[in-house]
Amino acid sequence: MTLELHRDIEHLRPALVRFAMLQLRNEAAAEDVVQETLVAVLEKPDRFAGQSSLRTYVTGILKHKIIDLMRASKREVQFNTADGESEADVIDALFRPDGHVVEMPRAWGSPEATLEQKDFFRVMEICLERLPAKTARIFMMREWLELDTAEICKELGITTSNAWVMLYRARVQLRECLDLNWFGNRP
Repeated sequence: MTLELHRDIEHLRPALVRFAMLQLRNEAAAEDVVQETLVAVLEKPDRFAGQSSLRTYVTGILKHKIIDLMRASKREVQFNTADGESEADVIDALFRPDGHVVEMPRAWGSPEATLEQKDFFRVMEICLERLPAKTARIFMMREWLELDTAEICKELGITTSNAWVMLYRARVQLRECLDLNWFGNRP
């Protein structure tokens, strides 16, 4: 691991934190995902093959860390406690004195459908990796991170019309890739 890589990554840190703040709107969470990203890059520096700029490579890792955090936070339940009430009180209210739940949990759905959905997202990731890096990035910013066009254009330094063209191309290429690799439609 070279001193030069450390220095280059340290110069990227402020921009990475700003990018994470745009997505997460939480300073502590943004700092955490940036730190995780930098650790991931520094732990395996040989994974950076130089096919893109270091900034693009590190930002790509950061995007995945942000998405992972967003997905995890959707699965977590925050306890809202009233004044003088502890989390234990909230949990205890979910159960009767005999230990049974007050209300049955709702059905979790079909495990087969969940597995199929995971398989779909694996194919989707492969299709995204086949896109040009900037095209994949703008697609992810728009569709996964749900940034508006103005934020994307500001972040990437492009015009609105350029952004829409790139999004159109990404959608066309992804549709073709998914048609072939997921739906099995041959050209």
